[in-house]
Amino acid sequence: MNFVHISSRAPGVEQKHISSRALGLALGVALDAAFADPRRGHPVALFGRAAAALERRLYGDARANGVAHVAILVGSATALGVAAEKAPPAARTLLTAAATWAVLGGTTLAREGEHMAGHLESGDLGAARERLPHLCGRDPSHLEAPELARATIESVAENTSDAVVAPLFWGAVAGVPGLLAYRAINTLDAMVGHHSPRYERFGWAAARTDDVANYIPARLTGLITVAAAPDRRNALAVLRRDGHRHPSPNSGRCEAAFAGGLGITLGGTNVYGTRVEHRPEMGDGRKPEVGDIRRAVRLARRVCLGAAAAAVTVAFVRGLTNARRR
Repeated sequence: MNFVHISSRAPGVEQKHISSRALGLALGVALDAAFADPRRGHPVALFGRAAAALERRLYGDARANGVAHVAILVGSATALGVAAEKAPPAARTLLTAAATWAVLGGTTLAREGEHMAGHLESGDLGAARERLPHLCGRDPSHLEAPELARATIESVAENTSDAVVAPLFWGAVAGVPGLLAYRAINTLDAMVGHHSPRYERFGWAAARTDDVANYIPARLTGLITVAAAPDRRNALAVLRRDGHRHPSPNSGRCEAAFAGGLGITLGGTNVYGTRVEHRPEMGDGRKPEVGDIRRAVRLARRVCLGAAAAAVTVAFVRGLTNARRR
C-alpha cells in the first residue's frame, strides 16, 4: 500500500496518513506542466526502440505473434512498476512522480496545438502541414487551413484522453504499474495497432488491448469535457447523441464532447497515406476555423486540470481508506 505514515507522539494529536501515490501523482503533473516532454532520451522513446527491436525478432503475419509481442512488453513494464511499488514510502513517492511525468503528455499536446494555431494564423500553410504529423497520422500534403484546423482539434480532443486522462486514471487506481502498463499499451497501439497489410493481424492484440485500456478513461474524458466546456448543455447533448458514431469505440466520446462544447462540427473525410476514411460528423455547429484551435487548447487544459484534481483526490481517499483498515 502506498502511504507515508506521519505521526506525532504529542497527546491529543491524531496520526495522519498521506498517500504517497496521491503526492507522487501531483508532483508528476507539476513536472509535466513545468518541463513537458524532453526532446531527447524520453523514456517512452526508449521503450519504443525496445518494442521495435522485439518486433523484428517476433514478427509474423499472425495474431499469435502480436499477442506475444504485447504480452512481453506490457508485462515487462508492469513488472517494473510492481518493483517500484515495493520501494520505501519516500522513494515510492518520487518514483510515482517520475513515472507520472514520463507518461503524461498534456503540456506538449497543448504546445503542439498552439504551434499549429500560430502557423495557420500567420498564413504559413507549409509550416502547418509539416507540423501536423506531430499530432496525427493524417496526410497533410493537400489540406487547406480549415481541414488542418479540424485535424488539430480532433487530435487535441482524442489525445487529451490518451495523453492525460487515461494515464492519470490508471495511476490513481493502480499506481506505478498502472502508469507504465498504460503507456506501454498506448505506445504499442500507435506503433503497430493500425490497419495496414503488415499490421492487420500482428497489430490486432495491441489495438484491442488499447481499446480496453481506454474504455473507461475515454468516457471520463467526455464527462470532464462537459463539465469544463463553454457550452455544457450542448456538449452533453452531442456526447450522448454522437459519441458512439466514431469508428473507434473510444475516440468519439472525446471528439463529440469537444464538438458540442465548442459549438462546431467535427468528422468527415480523412486521408491516411493511401487509405481514405469517411467518418460521421459530430456536432451541430459550423465547420472548424483556425480561431477554434486555441479554444480547443484552452478546453483541453481545463480538462487536464480537472482530471489531475480527480486523480489526486481518488488516490488520496484510497490511501486514507486503506490506512484506516490497517
